[in-house]
Amino acid sequence: MTTRRELVEAISKPYRTADRSGKKLILDEFSNVTGYHRKHAIRILTDRLAVLPAQRPVASRIHGEAEKETLIVLWEAADRICGKRLKALLPQLIEAMERHQHLELDQQVRSQLLAMSPATIDRQLCAVREHAYGGRKGRTVLRAFAPLT
Repeated sequence: MTTRRELVEAISKPYRTADRSGKKLILDEFSNVTGYHRKHAIRILTDRLAVLPAQRPVASRIHGEAEKETLIVLWEAADRICGKRLKALLPQLIEAMERHQHLELDQQVRSQLLAMSPATIDRQLCAVREHAYGGRKGRTVLRAFAPLT
């Protein structure tokens, strides 16, 4: 595969700049060497993105460890409720915990916590939830009791 990729890199530019008869000759030779079908070879040689390796953009993390640790404390204080309910409760919970001096937050951490979506809250708490509840929860099977005889 690496030799095919190198061959594509070497031949694609001359193929794109060649005239019709030149493209036919290059395509015939390329098909014979690689074993690709002609139509597939045309797609590979004309595709500019196939020559360059695909680089995925790396998403920068918005929420850091400070937000995650604070979120865990708030989640525990709220009796481990789901992310959707925790999101609605966060403003009042943060205010009450700061008022009673159980929590002291920077303004940036506070704004990041209040800006979190319920789905992000659930993602941040996923590992903690799994540890707290002892691994994956299985499906509960309801069984009827056997009659007493």
